[in-house]
Amino acid sequence: MPMTTPTQGRTLSVRRLVLLASVASVGAALLFGGPGVQTKFPFTPPAAAQVSAEQVARPVGFADIVERVKPAVIGVRVKGEAVSQRQRMQFNEDELPGSSLEQFLRRFGMPGLPNLPNAPRGRQFGMAQGSGFFISPDGYAVTNNHVVERGKTIEIQTDDNKTYSAKVIGTDAKTDLALLKVDGRSDFPYVKLADKQPRIGDWVIAVGNPFGLGGTVTAGIVSARGRDIGAGPYDDFIQIDAPVNRGNSGGPTFDVEGSVIGVNTAIFSPNGGSIGIGFAIPAETVKTVVAQLKDHGSVTRGWIGVQIQPVTADVADSLGLKNPEGALVAEAQPDSPAAKAGIASGDVITSVNGEAIKDARDLAKKIGALAPGATAKLGVLRQGAEKTVSVKLADYPKDQQARLGSGNQGRETPGNTETHLGLTVAPASSVAGSGDKGVVVTGVDPDGPAAERGFKTGDVILEVAGKPVSSPADVRLALTDARQGGKRTVLLRVKSGEATKFVALPLGRA
Repeated sequence: MPMTTPTQGRTLSVRRLVLLASVASVGAALLFGGPGVQTKFPFTPPAAAQVSAEQVARPVGFADIVERVKPAVIGVRVKGEAVSQRQRMQFNEDELPGSSLEQFLRRFGMPGLPNLPNAPRGRQFGMAQGSGFFISPDGYAVTNNHVVERGKTIEIQTDDNKTYSAKVIGTDAKTDLALLKVDGRSDFPYVKLADKQPRIGDWVIAVGNPFGLGGTVTAGIVSARGRDIGAGPYDDFIQIDAPVNRGNSGGPTFDVEGSVIGVNTAIFSPNGGSIGIGFAIPAETVKTVVAQLKDHGSVTRGWIGVQIQPVTADVADSLGLKNPEGALVAEAQPDSPAAKAGIASGDVITSVNGEAIKDARDLAKKIGALAPGATAKLGVLRQGAEKTVSVKLADYPKDQQARLGSGNQGRETPGNTETHLGLTVAPASSVAGSGDKGVVVTGVDPDGPAAERGFKTGDVILEVAGKPVSSPADVRLALTDARQGGKRTVLLRVKSGEATKFVALPLGRA
């Protein structure tokens, strides 16, 4: 491990001490006076003053809490199929595919082999290291799914340097949690998951196994809550600034009472190291998932089968809503519970079983927390009218994965028409591979409002302001009606690759 010399830091400390000593001397002269100067202020004897200063200056530490919880934290060593060189680059290089967030998102599971340019490609076997913690005296322990997902054999190392074999009871990729079991003892030290949510600004302590350095303790505060980092449909992370690094994955973050408020799982970093932005899975989520993993070995979630998106201010304005709240249904999947119950694109789901829905993520969490087979009463806003729809939930399909296509890039076709939204469109039926519904985008003005909202050539516009369109004339008519109705924005239903979504655009000139 590279080490750096502390010389500069020592020099700075000395300089600071010198400065403080100088200030103290000046203060003494003012307080006690020099030769021929009378002392006008009462003063404390120097010995008493020194004791008082030491008492005030002594910081309150975390040693008592750490001494109590640290024995329950474990290192997790996984032997199995290592990631390929290209896969390993996804954790270490700036060539990550996808969004800019994904380019900086780093997982902490520490690869056992260095990422060298000449390293073999293809399949390898190696070691990975992470962290975890016992939640019961009989050996149940929590860690991250991504720490153990490729594991063939798993070992854990306790704080007293003892090694045990562990087996995986169950994993849940959607929340990145895994439950392990270590046999042979019934007196393991363990910690409890917190019963209350932390507040922003609360002190927190992270304990883990960064870079294989077991039993490492760092401290910080809760920086934010409810973070969505694009890791999955149930993102609800606690953001902390306690330093966490590779190998901290799966380790606990404690509050000052010694309860686990979260499981460390990711950091936001341009260089792969800690810059003070870490994310932990909340204890509330951990409790729910671990209970199912312990009882069933897997997690089942309710599913209604809709593509949803947030209600932004522009979307709310185009729909005539007072507040940007709820989840907008972009599409109900065929034969899904939602489709069978009559949920349609353009509906805004505002509540589940009487509980208000803040946004699309909130809907996904509330539905996912319900058991398959249960009936949920959804509050729905449709064309300004409120109604209640009962939906019988199904089990979340194993193959539900979002797939985004690139569309038909750069095609020029006859009949293109500029819409004054920064888009050129043509009937979808006139462009091979675009289907027979809607109008296909054949050009995007890079300086127009459509480009700002992510439109690209090949996207298919299915509806404008709630009206199906099949020609540029239909688009123009729908835009004219929206303007005459006093709308400042217009809502477009768009198919991009395999995904369907709503996009709100400001109305341009007539």
